[in-house]
Parts: sequence; C-alpha cells; structure tokens
Amino acid sequence: MTRRPLIVGNWKMNMNVAQATALAQDISYEYDRDFEDVDVVLCPPFTDLRSVRVTLGFDKSPIMLGAQNVYWQPSGAFTGEISAEMLKEIGCNYCIIGHSERREHFGETDETVNLKARALIAQGIAPIICCGENLATRDAKQTIGHITSQVTTALLNISAAELKDVVIAYEPIWAIGTGLAALPEQAEDVCASIRETLADIYGATFASKTRILYGGSMKPSNVAQFAPMPNIDGGLIGTAALVAGDFMSLVKAFL
Repeated sequence: MTRRPLIVGNWKMNMNVAQATALAQDISYEYDRDFEDVDVVLCPPFTDLRSVRVTLGFDKSPIMLGAQNVYWQPSGAFTGEISAEMLKEIGCNYCIIGHSERREHFGETDETVNLKARALIAQGIAPIICCGENLATRDAKQTIGHITSQVTTALLNISAAELKDVVIAYEPIWAIGTGLAALPEQAEDVCASIRETLADIYGATFASKTRILYGGSMKPSNVAQFAPMPNIDGGLIGTAALVAGDFMSLVKAFL
C-alpha cells in the first residue's frame, strides 16, 4: 500500500514569536504546490502556536500545526501543563508525545504516553507517538524488544478505529541532536518491526495504512538514503527544521 509521506518539524525550545513567525513564513514561501503529495506539520513551542497558525492561515497554506506535548487531564490544578482541548482550540492537528527528551528530562513513561494518546484522540488530534532505544540497549541487541514494548504499552486499550490517524516515530536516542544517524538499513529494520507489531495488535490492513517516521539527525545530506526505504514514511525533524531551505529539501526528497 502507498502511504502519503509526512514530514514533521519539531522546533523544540527554539524560536520566540517573531522568529517563529518569520520561519513559518519562510517555509510557507518555500512550499510549492508540487509538494502537495507530502503532508507537512510544524510543531513550534506552545508560545508560538497561535502566531504560526495565523501565519499559515494568512498564506492559505496546507501546512498543518502540531504541538510538542500535552497533558491528559482536561483542566485543573496542573500548573504549567496544556490540555488537548486547548490544543484543539488553537488549531492543532497533531501532537508529539513520548519524545525521548520528555522521557529523559521529565519522567515521561509508556504509561503516560498512553494517557496522552487517549486525551488527544478524544479531541480529534492525531498523536505522533515516539519510541526509541539508547546506545546500551542497541549494543545489547535488545532494540526490537524494547521498541515493541514501548509501542504496545502506548497503544494499550485503544481501538484501531480511534487510532486511524496515529503516527509512530522511531527515534534512536543515540542519534538525536548528535549529528549521528542510524544506518538506513538499521532504521528500516526497526520501522518494519514496528509495522509488524501494529499488525499483531490491529491486523495487517491497519498496519499497512499507518505512517511510521524516522527521527534521528535526518538532514539534507542523508535524506536520500532514508526516503526509499519501504517502511519509512517520512521524518520527525529537529535541527534541520529550523532552516526553511533545509526543511523543505527533506519534504522534496519524499515526493
């Protein structure tokens, strides 16, 4: 089955409002109608979501808006958190959950990723569920078991119908922000295993329709190695997403 490619720009904790507006404008200007066969999502910090949404709306751009995190409760005494309802109101189509930096620095677990996925789905926002292994896990040849456990727990008690727009992003932790990328064959093997896990849980039809991204120092100099891989349907992009030309070159590579 042919899956529509998806490129997601994770801006992380970068860009003030003026910078975010300028970058969104630059990406929008770089976006060509010839690129419409690739879905594009920008995930700025919370403080920039409205500005980026307004910028894309003014340009009548098909580029979509995403958030970098969410909390699973709808409201309450949770200082510093943002609910799925708030993300829906501001216009988010997607939200990243379970990113390795959230797991490492803020104690996010597979169980909390599951709660966040449910909250997003209830609001019609597609979760981008991240999974990945550290170098010790890979060296111990435990990558596939580790990834399978992460994906299975993150999707626990969620039906295929609820997950129709879910995205899985494989991000080897040792390759994030280091300039090192997994070999294309390594990334493909893990993404194929993720698809097999989805097939085991939900059936082959669901698995064949689900988009699986690679995220780990994908950049203009190596994207041509990843784009042809049959189980890699796009990228979750960090550093290269902060430069409009670099980001759009990744989009073009998946045409």
